[in-house]
Amino acid sequence: MNYLITIAYDGRNYHGWQVQKNADSIQARTENACLRLFGEKITVYGCSRTDTGVHANCFMANFHADKVLSPDTVVNALNFYLPPDIAVRECVYVPEGFHARFCCTSKEYLYKICNTSVRDPFSIGRALHYRPALDADFLNRQAQDFIGRHDFSALRAQGSTVKTTVRTVHYADVTRNGPEVIFRVAADGFLYNMVRIMAGTLLYISEGKIPADSIPMIIRSKDRLTAGKTLPPDGLYLNRVSYEKGVCTLRAE
Repeated sequence: MNYLITIAYDGRNYHGWQVQKNADSIQARTENACLRLFGEKITVYGCSRTDTGVHANCFMANFHADKVLSPDTVVNALNFYLPPDIAVRECVYVPEGFHARFCCTSKEYLYKICNTSVRDPFSIGRALHYRPALDADFLNRQAQDFIGRHDFSALRAQGSTVKTTVRTVHYADVTRNGPEVIFRVAADGFLYNMVRIMAGTLLYISEGKIPADSIPMIIRSKDRLTAGKTLPPDGLYLNRVSYEKGVCTLRAE
């Protein structure tokens, strides 16, 4: 049986999703929980490779197991074996050939900024604390220039290697919710540190370090040095993962 699970986690205590030789990871914890539940060594395939300290509201992962259990049993049992900062929210059956990463059509990330003069102790590690007042409406207008199919070489970490740096951004916006300013972006894929550099570029525009309306020029330059800094992982959340319609309709009653 091929199971697809939806996971939420606080990434502060982990070195990202992927198994590490000498560090704790979300994948290692999830695979250990699966071993205890199913009694067999299981590889859990994630939809993405989130970095150290990055969080997820909706991380999708699939695995194959010989034992057939109801989705509700899988959810309850895995949560029993997982630590409190990792939770399985849902489980569905998916076709044998389904893969959480390779079948994904788009992902949505959030970057949260706690925009207050005094730090909020309850947001530490979960949002970037940024003191200068931000104009969310202005930044929202700037973020629209990320939308479209572009070569995003200027907005990726230097030294990363991929087959192509062209990605399609479906939407991007900036909103304010009380003291919190949220940058939201969805695309068919992201380059290494791309969202954190996008958010850093918006902050540089706000600070006047990069002129307003410069994002198209930055993208055309393909030069990392023209963009803003890479913001820390604290405020980054994988928020939504999309698949072709109907792929998750095989849940048992």
